Amino acid sequence: MIIREATIADIPALQLVRNSVHENALSDPALVPDAAYVTYLTQWGKGWLCETDNKVVGFAIADIEHNNVWALFLLPEYEKRGIGSMLHDTMLRWYFEQTDKPIWLSTAPGTRAAGFYRAAGWKETGTYGKGEIKFELERFPAI
Repeated sequence: MIIREATIADIPALQLVRNSVHENALSDPALVPDAAYVTYLTQWGKGWLCETDNKVVGFAIADIEHNNVWALFLLPEYEKRGIGSMLHDTMLRWYFEQTDKPIWLSTAPGTRAAGFYRAAGWKETGTYGKGEIKFELERFPAI
């Protein structure tokens, strides 16, 4: 298993992961076109992916321009293996090396993702969009 920086060439695999999730699934995959990934990976932030057995099984993207987590997703069959935590920690180390501004994200209430972020130290700060929970993190503790 390796964690590495995501590139534009990885976008088809990232799309496959994003469109395979059971929680926080997109109502319409066309809402997140390849061009959005290009923008986040090359202009607004940086991304990382996890590969195992020559397969992309998860990814995370931080948006330094808007101070948020744009994505953190895993193939369902690779959940509960520590991959999400590794991607999360890699992404946040990079983010807080770039800025001291708090970072935020949103996710659906009642999901495993919401529990994951709470356990990782994120604080609920309200709602966002269509009833999602908004979380913020002031800084990422040294590991």
